[in-house]
Amino acid sequence: MTPMITAPAPAPAPVPARARHSHDDAPDTQADFERLAAASDGPEREVLVEELVAAWLPMAHRLAHRYRNRGENLEDLEQVAAMGLVKAVDRYDARRGGAFEPYAIPTIVGELKRYFRDHSWALHVPRRVQELRNKVRATVQEMATTEGADRSPTVAQVAEAAGMNEEDVLTGMEALGSYRSLSLDAELTGADDGYSLADTLGRPEARYETVLDREAVKPCLHRLPEREQHILYLRFFRDMTQARIADELGISQMHVSRLISRSCHDIREQVETEPRPQPIPAAA
Repeated sequence: MTPMITAPAPAPAPVPARARHSHDDAPDTQADFERLAAASDGPEREVLVEELVAAWLPMAHRLAHRYRNRGENLEDLEQVAAMGLVKAVDRYDARRGGAFEPYAIPTIVGELKRYFRDHSWALHVPRRVQELRNKVRATVQEMATTEGADRSPTVAQVAEAAGMNEEDVLTGMEALGSYRSLSLDAELTGADDGYSLADTLGRPEARYETVLDREAVKPCLHRLPEREQHILYLRFFRDMTQARIADELGISQMHVSRLISRSCHDIREQVETEPRPQPIPAAA
């Protein structure tokens, strides 16, 4: 009986170059990078850079999308990621070995994080508070994904899950709501009459200085002789003329004038040499 000879199994088809990458938006551009490494400065290099940036731009945009819903415009984030991609393309040297994707990702992500750190906060926030905010936000998102809770976790639950104390959690939560400053013209929540935040703030009071002056003068007035106190009362509180005051007290008008001038001079000197109370600042 003639033995049956089976044909050898066909060799497996070669794996396309794209399959070696971890994402579909990672094109096979190794040859282009090798050409870029050998190219000198000039139009040819500029064209290669533009082509490589265009080829890897979808990956940069994918990385930018990770940071959406954080208070920043997605188009701005894509632009920042593209800038990071340009830096990565310009610095990558294919002759040193290693794929471009793992080289470029840290550069692009670093550019995005730097943007959030330096430009996205309306006010300067200490780095520690920013880190607390990021940790609280990540913990809350993870709890919502794993536990599927219908309501927001409590401060104690977040602190336990994140390994933080409750005070730091509260600081992080406050920063979550303070990422963007609110316009003073913004209408208050629940207000249907156009009442804005500016309407709730105090304004400088023009009579504060008058109140301070009056309080500063009071003890000085009490230290004057009784006759001088009476003369100042008649002149400044009863609005009497010096002639009427002189007639009422039985002295000359010139003497009344001298007493008023001397009393005011003494009070002014005392007020200027004594510590002056500081006004309470208006609400900011």
